[in-house]
Amino acid sequence: MPRAGPSLPRLGVALGVLLFAALPLVLPTYQVSVATRILVFSLLAVSIDVLAGYTGRTPLGHGAIFGVSTYVTIYWVTVAGGSPWAGMALGVLAATGLAAVFALLAVRTSGVYFLLLTLALGMVVWGVCLRWSTVTGGENGLRGSVRPAALASQVSFYYAVLALVLAATFLVWRLVRSPFGLTLRGIRDSESRMRALGYNVPLHLFIAFTLSGMAAGVAGAAYALFNEFVSPTTVSLAQSVQGLLMAIVGGVGTLFGGFIGAAAIIVLENTVSFYTERWQTVMGLMFVLLMIFAPEGVIGRGLALLRRRR
Repeated sequence: MPRAGPSLPRLGVALGVLLFAALPLVLPTYQVSVATRILVFSLLAVSIDVLAGYTGRTPLGHGAIFGVSTYVTIYWVTVAGGSPWAGMALGVLAATGLAAVFALLAVRTSGVYFLLLTLALGMVVWGVCLRWSTVTGGENGLRGSVRPAALASQVSFYYAVLALVLAATFLVWRLVRSPFGLTLRGIRDSESRMRALGYNVPLHLFIAFTLSGMAAGVAGAAYALFNEFVSPTTVSLAQSVQGLLMAIVGGVGTLFGGFIGAAAIIVLENTVSFYTERWQTVMGLMFVLLMIFAPEGVIGRGLALLRRRR
């Protein structure tokens, strides 16, 4: 009986992986494309959850980090004429560097100040992408064929993205389950106590922010191959908010809730927009109801009900 608790999450993760692996076998091409988008934004939500769920810092700049990786990847292939693989590597490197800059400026703040500072930093990136038209294309953005020939089909590309996202998520999971991750939780619960115990809190937050930005960069590079187009909208505040909402819907602090949140939001967005032009209003009402009846998210609510039954 004591082993039943930890085995249930593992069983849920295994079933989730099998479900994602089986989707291309039963879905038409367009639906496979939607599933690919879900995977990409799941990783963005997971990267945000590293900070929001394990350090108690809610970021609003990860959309900018995600978008910079997309910009660099597409620019390298379409303008510089480089290979997609090198473009993805450079995109992730650029996102990691930007995350490190954000971290240096933000790690000594907390609460609403951290949220507003990351929002402002993201807006700076958005302004640069909008005005630096000679490099970013301005409002017109950058467009071109980025995907390698080996991943031309929608199904092969889906499985490549699935493998990439699962590998990145596993590394993030190992991070938050390590002694370093336990330290982050201690900082979240009581920063002053961790300082008193001799932990270098700013350094731990800096590393967490930078690694979180690296994960967002991997998602952004995959999005470049998926969408083959990038514009200032990709680095906008709306992108950060969407990623944060996905983490909240799935359950902040659960990590894998990002997959459920991304699937719920993207599927609902595609379904509701098919029936009404006011789909954003409907989505807003759904979020309000979720915050009222399940503020801990889908996974958090499910775990709470399970504990109550036991």
